[in-house]
Amino acid sequence: MKPSSRDILKRHGWRADKAAHNFIYFYYHKHYVAVSLFIAKNGARFLGWIPPFKLIPRAVFNRYHSKVLSRDDVKKILSLDHDLNLGADESRKVIPFRYAHNVIFRDPKLIAVMDCPCKLNQPENERCQPLACCIAIGKDFAPIWLEHCEEKYHARQITQQEALDIITAARNSGHITQAFIKTATGGLTGIICNCCPSCCGGIKASAQTVKIEKGLTQYIASGYSVARDEAACNLCGKCEKACPFELIKIKEKTWQYDQAACLGCELCVEKCPQQALSLFKDPEKLLPLDISLLESEFATQNTLVKWR
Repeated sequence: MKPSSRDILKRHGWRADKAAHNFIYFYYHKHYVAVSLFIAKNGARFLGWIPPFKLIPRAVFNRYHSKVLSRDDVKKILSLDHDLNLGADESRKVIPFRYAHNVIFRDPKLIAVMDCPCKLNQPENERCQPLACCIAIGKDFAPIWLEHCEEKYHARQITQQEALDIITAARNSGHITQAFIKTATGGLTGIICNCCPSCCGGIKASAQTVKIEKGLTQYIASGYSVARDEAACNLCGKCEKACPFELIKIKEKTWQYDQAACLGCELCVEKCPQQALSLFKDPEKLLPLDISLLESEFATQNTLVKWR
């Protein structure tokens, strides 16, 4: 048995079901995503009218979800030179779900990248690029990919700078940066995905299950909203094209923006040639996964996270 396999068994202890789920999730990523999408699509279509069925997607999304990251927040994660353990976000001010909300990075300089299973489920001539854009940070995840996913998903070890370069290239082509968290993998924050809205299984699944229950989603906002400098903005429309969720509209020479629904992915900010847009921490939204903010403001107060 390979060391990473022993680590999975050790992580889950007596919960053999979680360990088995962990193995399946990492060893058969492509098939896992394909089955999940099939269930989400057909469940919403054929079973959404049955009240008890509504409990299933709610239970799934409480255990498997993602946090949208801004460019600066992911840069801070990829600049870590020490282990970070903020424990569980028990007050749900950053990650509001019942399960899978541990902010932990162990050995953050150990990083692996592999091909995106969501893109692999697309027809070969329709796959978005770059294909290798799923990133595992730390010894809780990277060794699993390196020991078991090298041939199937072309997993390889990379540096922090290489990981940042991959994320930058992905964002330039319209990909959203997200931290994925799952109970089957210990509820940790060590998976960073660059998600194409047209390929991402999580975004597609959320689009299907919202038909069953309004507001039910697998991904949560970064905690930021967009501010606009009216004097600098010339209504060129680049931000409208950049927004993956069509939350910015330019109509009759006015700039329309749905702040409440905005995920704060920052793509519109990066695409603005006039630099008229910027992010701000929105007090009406959850706190961002800004590790320097969480360390400095909450570690000693113990109001957000529980150290352990």
